[in-house]
Amino acid sequence: MFFGISHLVVPVTQLERSSALWCDVMGFAAVQRGDGFVDIDTGSASLRLLQVQAIEAPVALRLQVGDVPQSYQALLAAGMASRYAPVKTPQLEEMACVTDADGHAIILWRALTEDEWGFVPELPKQGEWPAEAEDLLKRLLAHVPALFRMLARRKTTRVIEQLAQEAQRPVTRELVIKGYITASAKITRFRLVEPLRAEGINPADYQAEFDYE
Repeated sequence: MFFGISHLVVPVTQLERSSALWCDVMGFAAVQRGDGFVDIDTGSASLRLLQVQAIEAPVALRLQVGDVPQSYQALLAAGMASRYAPVKTPQLEEMACVTDADGHAIILWRALTEDEWGFVPELPKQGEWPAEAEDLLKRLLAHVPALFRMLARRKTTRVIEQLAQEAQRPVTRELVIKGYITASAKITRFRLVEPLRAEGINPADYQAEFDYE
């Protein structure tokens, strides 16, 4: 039945001009040429530039890039028009958009880490958290590599709230420390020593948590 998309078709009014944009400026490869079309290998999808007399409906394409501002400036230098300059979004993305000579929108996109965005998300908490306890956990989680921090935030918050529920009391500084340690895999808990010391916490006082299975 259906096996997937073979090509994304982009109508163009000047085939060689558009081919030069995608190959010479962006660096993609033309893998096939035919009567009125050029197929471009973008690495993740095949793009067919199709010669037409007039553009009836412009399209929008989103490209993943390593450096949004640099890619944006390169396309402007190639004669494309700016639709909007690089911006950071609440979805941890950086984006910019240009328009080619046929009116097609090319969106430049890159995912951002929390550190690149420059903000600290709220904890996914449900219980009662004094500000001191919440701030401590956020500082401790800042030592987790950004790639894994979201998962660590969810798991650690859940473990701390389970400890608070078992103790039948609000989250405390002590419970944050214990949950922070026990939520980590035992084999990697040695990495928590320095973050704890940076907060004035003696890891030796929590040896039971470090030994917890």
